[in-house]
Amino acid sequence: MALSRLTSAGVRRRLPLVGAFCMLSLGFHKLHPFSTPPRLSLTGSKAQGYHRTSSIIRMENTVPSIVVYVTVPNKEAGKKLAGSIVKEKLAACVNRVPGIESVYLWEGEIQTDSEELLIIKTRESLLNALTEHVKANHEYDVPEVIALPITGGSIPYLEWLKNSTRE
Repeated sequence: MALSRLTSAGVRRRLPLVGAFCMLSLGFHKLHPFSTPPRLSLTGSKAQGYHRTSSIIRMENTVPSIVVYVTVPNKEAGKKLAGSIVKEKLAACVNRVPGIESVYLWEGEIQTDSEELLIIKTRESLLNALTEHVKANHEYDVPEVIALPITGGSIPYLEWLKNSTRE
């Protein structure tokens, strides 16, 4: 049985990654069919730059922002690409997540590769420039560049994101 080969330490190391991916990709309220969206507790007013509509914080004094996923073949490639992205102010922050295993179809064959995931936070307006930078500095023929909108969050963080990236 495959489960018997898993150690409890191995499971504990992988669960936060799985949980983070589910939160980013699916949203917490979609993880269980009977759960309701989480309630946000806000202090402040619309005058401070945000207001609540449904369960999403609407941003008024920030720029449209996105999270971009990019996979790279190894730690060295991830470190180099992440550094160049931040240096060029194409993103405010790049998280490097090691230990990703990707299963995909390539040239008619199923492939399995160990990779590192880059989680990139940037302005929506920089997506094309970021995509071109990744294509020019990536060793894959078809690098993964997938963008998801940021629909709410910490206003001070999102203002920092805006101020840390080029216009």
